[in-house]
Amino acid sequence: MAKRDFYEVLGVPKNASDEEIKKAYRKQAMKHHPDRNQGDASKAAEEKFKESKEAYEMLSDPQKRAAYDQHGHAGVDPNMRPGGAEAYGGFAEAFGDIFGDMFNQQRGRAGGGKQVFRGNDLSYAMEVTLEEAARGKDAQIRIPSWDNCDVCHGSGAKPGTQVKSCGTCHGSGSVQMRQGFFSVQQTCPTCRGAGKVIPEPCTACSGQGKIKRQKTLEIKIPAGIDGGMRIRSASNGEPGANGGPAGDLYIEIRLKKHDIFEREGDDIHCSVPVSFATAAMGGEIEVPTLAGKAAIDIPEGTQTGKQFRLRGKGIKGVRSSYPGDLYCHIVIETPVKLSEHQRKLLRELDESLKKGGGKHSPSGDTWTDRLKSFFS
Repeated sequence: MAKRDFYEVLGVPKNASDEEIKKAYRKQAMKHHPDRNQGDASKAAEEKFKESKEAYEMLSDPQKRAAYDQHGHAGVDPNMRPGGAEAYGGFAEAFGDIFGDMFNQQRGRAGGGKQVFRGNDLSYAMEVTLEEAARGKDAQIRIPSWDNCDVCHGSGAKPGTQVKSCGTCHGSGSVQMRQGFFSVQQTCPTCRGAGKVIPEPCTACSGQGKIKRQKTLEIKIPAGIDGGMRIRSASNGEPGANGGPAGDLYIEIRLKKHDIFEREGDDIHCSVPVSFATAAMGGEIEVPTLAGKAAIDIPEGTQTGKQFRLRGKGIKGVRSSYPGDLYCHIVIETPVKLSEHQRKLLRELDESLKKGGGKHSPSGDTWTDRLKSFFS
């Protein structure tokens, strides 16, 4: 019987890429593999499997493919046709990138012994003030913890009884499942990887061998920490299974809202109210800092929005070499609840300022000019 065209066997065009050829072969090999076709269809499936295997071996090799494209079947050695056990090797090789991790995992467990599992990590949210974040602090937190049961002393068995080796896995904690030429190691369904069973569980801990309690941890909050950062406390998470290592505890820092300051990285900002008279005539005012008070000279004619920078009055971050700065944003306070006498004085002042023209209101003339330009 004449051989079919290799491209036809795999169902790809003659200009197909290497990846397209490999993908087509995988599909054919999976469909026609003998382990997936039993009974009367097995013989026909095996022949198609060998056919697709041969086509893949020829077309996946650049030199063989070039010879085949030029001379057809006569251009390749018919003795290279694979069969029998070699075909299975090709199947495993072609699917190696799919099942490789599973095979490697199986080999990693080949030594036997019960399976151990690392415990889960825990998360704890801690609120700190801006001052505490800037200076750092020592804190105590209470978290759930597991201790050995006082009744069974950690065995999980009822006093007077004993723990027995699992009869399914014979104490190894894992069983091998075979399907065709695959052999996969899985966690024992009876003991769930523990390698042992407890016929009569301890009533105090329900056979777990441990009970849940609260424990207090000492946590050091480093100076300069910011909201959103985390502190790792190793091995203070949930305990591992079957003697596995415990997980970690992560303390997530959250900054409380401050009455005066707002933090932006290592810098802090605050709004400073200034009276109308001080802004107009100038003067010295006191402003708060995290370390106390500081003085600022307000120049004559200061406007709302003016920003004053106090170097080094911010926060030194946990990864910073120098502290940030404090930015004071001036807000001019408009007088409220005026008496008649105060109103009269302000009207007189306003009239006097208007007579002075633009020299008393530098932005007023600019605004008027822009309005005229806009409406014209």
